[in-house]
Amino acid sequence: MTTAAARRADRRISPVFLGIAAVAAVSGWAVWSGVPAAPGPAVFAFVLSAWIVSLCLHEYAHARTALHGGDLSVAAKGYLTLNPLKYTHALLSIVLPVLFVIMGGFGLPGGAVYIERHRIRGRLRHSMVSAAGPLANVVFALACTAPFWTGALAGVPVTFLFALAFLAMLQVTAAVLNLLPVPGLDGYGVVEPWLSAGLRRRLAPYAPYGLLAVFAVLWIPGVNAAFFDGVHAVMDALGVPPEAVYCGRELFRFWEGEGSFCFAPVPG
Repeated sequence: MTTAAARRADRRISPVFLGIAAVAAVSGWAVWSGVPAAPGPAVFAFVLSAWIVSLCLHEYAHARTALHGGDLSVAAKGYLTLNPLKYTHALLSIVLPVLFVIMGGFGLPGGAVYIERHRIRGRLRHSMVSAAGPLANVVFALACTAPFWTGALAGVPVTFLFALAFLAMLQVTAAVLNLLPVPGLDGYGVVEPWLSAGLRRRLAPYAPYGLLAVFAVLWIPGVNAAFFDGVHAVMDALGVPPEAVYCGRELFRFWEGEGSFCFAPVPG
């Protein structure tokens, strides 16, 4: 394979990602059209596959920004193909986030692409590489909530709106958590280049445990309530009523039963 051909292969969208995106498209069409008599399984397939697509885009944003920052190795590692099987820690970036969504409807931030930081010059570029992933979640959330904050609800099936609302909530929780300035999370990666070398060395050993520490703190009832109050405030600012998020979660977890409440019109 020539160098040019290898370079094109390193950046060609993976069939694995295209397959996941196809599942999201087909199940999204099923939710929209109301083909299944019970919409729960279709909502489950749509939200879960779209959530995996967003995880891939999150990691792609990190890799693409690193590429433009000077780390050309991300292409050879396959990070630009959007293939989740190429990630350094597929367990952290795909498996655990998917399990958390299924079990509790929670957007877990992952960490998968290995960036060779020594190739990137300038503190601002380092910060941009870390910020790119959560910003991808923010853009995804804005796209999901567009019918709500633009007021374009007419003609959109209510079940599809519920699915979008829940999917958007996952993006918001992932973005908020990932932007916390805690070692091991992207938020710390944004501020780390601006810290003194001594402080960076002292904090480095805690990076593998940062995410675990965040979840341990979230088990504290008061902290958990404050966190979700913040998430709901963001959703409210985007025009998404809490009933839509609740119903989206109920439809996603269809095995727990679907109440008639979740088939009422979305409050305008």
